[in-house]
Amino acid sequence: MADALLCCGPLAPSYRDSPPLSQLYPTSPWIRLSRRPRVEATAAALPRHRPKRLARLKVHAVVAENDGPKWWEKNAGPNMIDIHSTQEFLDALMQAGERLVIVEFYGTWCGSCRALFPKLCRTAQEHPDILFLKINFDENKPMCKRLNVRVLPYFHFYRGADGQLECFSCSLAKFQKIKEAIATHNTARCSIGPPAGIGDLNLLENSNPQEKPAEASPR
Repeated sequence: MADALLCCGPLAPSYRDSPPLSQLYPTSPWIRLSRRPRVEATAAALPRHRPKRLARLKVHAVVAENDGPKWWEKNAGPNMIDIHSTQEFLDALMQAGERLVIVEFYGTWCGSCRALFPKLCRTAQEHPDILFLKINFDENKPMCKRLNVRVLPYFHFYRGADGQLECFSCSLAKFQKIKEAIATHNTARCSIGPPAGIGDLNLLENSNPQEKPAEASPR
């Protein structure tokens, strides 16, 4: 018993006095791997140049978009005309003759106008015999107020001596209304007399009525 106690007592070699494992097992792959410093995957160790490259790409995309024409500046063809004044509007109606004229009142800030515009351009391309007039509400507020435009986008239909045929507000979800109006009014006919335009309404009057901003119709 005494020998057993002495063997486990102070005379036994301690863990601290033993040689390092690298000397006992110089060829062990585990020992070689354990010597490599551990690299922790922290946020500081990640490359920092990637967000900058993404930011540069985003800036280039915005610049490329700003270089082109705005959505309201695009036209479908020669039968789509921008109107910038009351006199231009009256002249266009008188020069249209017997053609069906569709007038769109829009706002550059109007989301419904922007959503509807591509489909309106396709409709203009499908009907080259129809004249489409675009009127910016903010540039022609007095005229729009006299024409009772309160909601955007808003549409007027004119034809020859019949003058104004109908008017209504329309969104992309209700675009079928425009198609139905075209089918109703764009038929073969021959009216007697010069184009009536807006009728007896005087748009060139020098008056400044109290104006309220137009509202965008729901999409």
